[in-house]
Amino acid sequence: MCNKNFIYLLNDALENNHLQRALDAVHTFKAADLADILTQLPLSSSQILLVNLPARAYVFSYLKPQQQVKFAQILPWATLAEIIGEMPSDKRADIFKQLDLEQQNVLLPALAQAKREDIRQLAAYVEGTAGAIMSSEYATLKPNMTVLDAIKMLRLEAPATETIYIAYVLDEMRKLLGVISLKQLILGQEQDQVDQLMTTDLISADVDTDQDDVAKTIARYDLLALPIVDAQGVMVGIVTYDDAMDVASEEATEDFLRVGAVNASSKLSLKNASIFVLYQKRVFWLVILVFGSLLSGIGIAHFEDIIAANIVLVFFLPLLVGSGGNAGSQSATLMVRALATGDVQFKDWFYLLGRESLVALCLGVTMAIAVSVLGYFRGDAMVALVLALSMLGIVLLGCLIGMSLPFILNRFKLDPASASAPLVTSICDATGVIVYLFIASQLLTGIAP
Repeated sequence: MCNKNFIYLLNDALENNHLQRALDAVHTFKAADLADILTQLPLSSSQILLVNLPARAYVFSYLKPQQQVKFAQILPWATLAEIIGEMPSDKRADIFKQLDLEQQNVLLPALAQAKREDIRQLAAYVEGTAGAIMSSEYATLKPNMTVLDAIKMLRLEAPATETIYIAYVLDEMRKLLGVISLKQLILGQEQDQVDQLMTTDLISADVDTDQDDVAKTIARYDLLALPIVDAQGVMVGIVTYDDAMDVASEEATEDFLRVGAVNASSKLSLKNASIFVLYQKRVFWLVILVFGSLLSGIGIAHFEDIIAANIVLVFFLPLLVGSGGNAGSQSATLMVRALATGDVQFKDWFYLLGRESLVALCLGVTMAIAVSVLGYFRGDAMVALVLALSMLGIVLLGCLIGMSLPFILNRFKLDPASASAPLVTSICDATGVIVYLFIASQLLTGIAP
């Protein structure tokens, strides 16, 4: 992040037509940093700087989608077409999908035919699938090529490909036969054939594969890129490791928002989003949880006689209920993370249920001892016993609810991250009130309410 004085001087140079001075000032900056600078300048100045940057397409690809759309609305269509045409194919398709229909219809004729058709094809894939995030720019070789010819081919293809470290060996029908690394080619003899050196133990994904599964596959096998094939086995693109990192970041952001009971969107900007958007993202779950919290009130109303007879119970109610919610939120967070990373599956539920019960009992006993001491000094030995048993039961239930809810949602094909901390807390609050006051009614009066 540049200081305000630098941004002021840069903007002054651009406004006074000292373009070369401005370009000299930023020529050592990386593309990601240049994109950040563009967002800090007034739109008129940032437009001038962007258009004249040597690596403008690369810088443009680092801008957030909403910022790209802003530039698309003010740049001349010919200039925009040049910038988008210089971008990698997957980034090109992403910005194209952000434009409205009228803008798309104006942009397409300004692009070269090959790039126009490529955009149409990539933009047609369903969002969230491998096809939607793949690049169509990758190095290909024929199986009967010699190593010498293959290296010559890679030199020709290099400027237009995402990566040349991995090349894909295709037959005449463009079906994937194998992969070969640049290292294998360099270490091979010049007259060796590609099909003698290539790896045929292939890892690939279908165009309709969920993008999260693609990212996990790339991470699991430490791949630089994952080849993507269609239903006929024809290779149509690759997903590179940097795209997989973007997907993982988006998925983590969405899960994090869901855990906070916020309607998920990885593109939500707390700084730039409107008041209405922030309200809209948060209001649904909060309203639902208001009615969920009524269960706690119903429980208190049902046991109002025992509360009236033992007013000391009210002092410990927030403490006990809060402890159950905290324990449940911890368990839910751990389980959502384990399910998201593939560390556990539904078949592990009963095994984990036993483990979580033992952990919860240990936690409950520890917390019960602590709270019973407070109960003894605040009330008497009977109050201390009520508090100890209640704490044990509440923590145990809270942990089991927090652990089980993500599993249940996952079983019904729902996102386990929807087992948000507020949702788990509301359920644990209601059950905690009932457990606490039920135990109190049994021990302090000897009869059921």
